Amino acid sequence: MSEHNNHPDYLAYIDRVWTGEDTLLPHLSGAYRGDALIPVAERVGLFPGFANVTAFDTGDGVVLVDSGDVFTAEQLHTAVRAFSPAPVRDVVLTHGHVDHVMGLAPFDAEDTRPTVHAHEAMPARFDRYRATAGYNSAINQRQFTVPGLEWPTEYRYPDATYRDQATLRRGDLTFELRHARGETDDHTWVFVPELKVLCTGDLFIWNVPNAGNPQKVQRYPDEWAAALRAMQRCGAEVLLPGHGVPIIGAERVDRALDDTARLLETLCEQTRELMNAGHRLDTVLQRVRVPAELLDRPYLHPAYDEPEFIVRNLWRLWGGWYDQNPAHLKPAPEAAVAAELAAAAGGAMALARRAEELAGKGELRLACHLAETAALAAPTDAEVARVRAAVYGRRVEEETSTMARGIFTWAAAESAAVVEGTDIATELTRTAEGRRRASGLIGVGHVNAPGADA
Repeated sequence: MSEHNNHPDYLAYIDRVWTGEDTLLPHLSGAYRGDALIPVAERVGLFPGFANVTAFDTGDGVVLVDSGDVFTAEQLHTAVRAFSPAPVRDVVLTHGHVDHVMGLAPFDAEDTRPTVHAHEAMPARFDRYRATAGYNSAINQRQFTVPGLEWPTEYRYPDATYRDQATLRRGDLTFELRHARGETDDHTWVFVPELKVLCTGDLFIWNVPNAGNPQKVQRYPDEWAAALRAMQRCGAEVLLPGHGVPIIGAERVDRALDDTARLLETLCEQTRELMNAGHRLDTVLQRVRVPAELLDRPYLHPAYDEPEFIVRNLWRLWGGWYDQNPAHLKPAPEAAVAAELAAAAGGAMALARRAEELAGKGELRLACHLAETAALAAPTDAEVARVRAAVYGRRVEEETSTMARGIFTWAAAESAAVVEGTDIATELTRTAEGRRRASGLIGVGHVNAPGADA
């Protein structure tokens, strides 16, 4: 057994995370993952990883909530067998993201094949993943700066599905399954009333909710907030999230759910009010603000997604793709617009030099506009590419979220490849960010947590 995998040490660690004295890194990187589950409540064991798996000893077999990823499947199987020799009779999948659903093969190979339960929208998600595997490979390579990532095309489809709510009774435990559209349209949260244990899936992830991902399908922030309120009413004493450490104690659970709901609610309310007043998307983005005290919570840092992206997703949900700028309704090709602007400015290099000046002043958003325009106007110019790489490299250093850093890192590598005559993969490995991600992410769970999401 791992020397870290002991109950008192882990409880002390998660308390430090709650108070902000420690980070999620030990949990996410597998420091507490050994050959046995961590007991987090009576008859409940946790497999801590990028995506958590929870096991329940029902007295009539084991029930799992989620199954983790393909890389930890055998380790999960070993840990569950140490937790209980009884067969795994049921698996509840909280949603179809690949870091939650790919660990079932060792259990399916046993004499008693488990029944897999999920929301009725999950099969359609898997169908979409198979149809768009190339696209999902591309966007996840960029989001997580892992050039070799390949999206899977084989999935374990559920055996039993439900629409709004369902009750699974196994042994002397009850598993209340409730559907909620949030990060996904197929999401399930689970409450076990006998133990007062709540499994949230990715409706709680120790980050700003992943409700705005700029490269992925629609999210549902308003319904997400309503689901958090419904969870609050359960009176849970243990919260087991899809990503990150457990929260133990009724007061802490209530506060975490309340704060997360409030963050989503204020984003929804402010965005809706500004849209109803007839403002463009640009104005909405500039005016919506989240109370600073919420973003200061250890479980609401914008380290993966961020509020600005959630506002954009709300606009897409409620208002469509048109941002109310008439020039964007039927635009000219970007390269043609860039060529005209470069000509008016005195050439692409003039735009690039101005981008450098703005970056030097800390005006990185403006600098990116000019550097991007210069590169579109002169895509093979090595000096323009050098400026673009430098501007986006500076941008990476200023960003807090995985999503923004991934996209900007990729952009910098694109231009560095033009300068050096190499390719993106080569340039990513030359940067500290690229080296950290290419080694760290692949080593601890394929894509990322929270969320190999699409």
